[in-house]
Amino acid sequence: MRIFVTGASGFIGSAVTEELVGAGHQVLGLARSDDAAARVAKAGGEIHRGELTDIASLVAGARACDGVAHLGFIHDFTQFARNAEIDLAAIEAMGEAMAGSGKPLVITSGTLVLALAAPGRPGLETDTPDAALPRMASEVATVALAGRGVRSGVIRLPPIVHEGGTGGFIEPLAATAREKGFSAYVGDGATRWPAAHRRDVARVYRLALEKGPAGARYHGVGEDGVPTRQIAEAIGRGVGLPVRPIPAADAAAHFGFIGMFIGADAPASSEWTRAQLGWEPTGLGVIADIEARDWAVAS
Repeated sequence: MRIFVTGASGFIGSAVTEELVGAGHQVLGLARSDDAAARVAKAGGEIHRGELTDIASLVAGARACDGVAHLGFIHDFTQFARNAEIDLAAIEAMGEAMAGSGKPLVITSGTLVLALAAPGRPGLETDTPDAALPRMASEVATVALAGRGVRSGVIRLPPIVHEGGTGGFIEPLAATAREKGFSAYVGDGATRWPAAHRRDVARVYRLALEKGPAGARYHGVGEDGVPTRQIAEAIGRGVGLPVRPIPAADAAAHFGFIGMFIGADAPASSEWTRAQLGWEPTGLGVIADIEARDWAVAS
């Protein structure tokens, strides 16, 4: 297949591009700058110039290919609501262009909102959070495309998708530790975050594009829930700083935008995804990956 990949130059998108090319597919990767274009080319993709607000470019990319993997998102948390609207508009436009084709369109969402939908237990692929929550409207719109002749799917990613000891929230947490002089966790640090290795996640996208049923939700989760205290301790060892708890009331001031998530107990299961796609994660766990990183070189 020839796959149009938005976000193809990003940390996860570049791995998806490499995974697809390695499996014999062709990739048309969206790039809005020369630097992004160079990263897409390095990963083995063909360049398609445009950006997420350029609807005509997105439609052209979708129409030129046999499927779409939508990983692009504007990660400016000061305008999160607006960026979620841009995401929804992009999905609706590409979905309209693909209506009736039977082609696959997989989009990207997150698992953290499942803390509200599934309190006290791991979130499941069948859990459907309130559509008013951030990015959930994109999930609803994508699943609805299954009724319009699109083999649509949603891939929910954990807050830490990692490789080489970095990725997801690891780097912001490490930067905060360096700034504050210690690596922090909230309360007793027993709250859990799911995690996954970047290469494992890339295979979920490929498998969903190749054989996923219409309207499905998948979890690209390798570890159901890693205690946030363990993550803070691993980062503390990496940056050579002490590890301390902070009260939940101080989380927003201490962590910035991550503060709204850091105290959430949000484990997530991927049991259904593994069975449905024949997927089995093989990459390092997040703690082992952080500990294997050469922090002296990275700092």
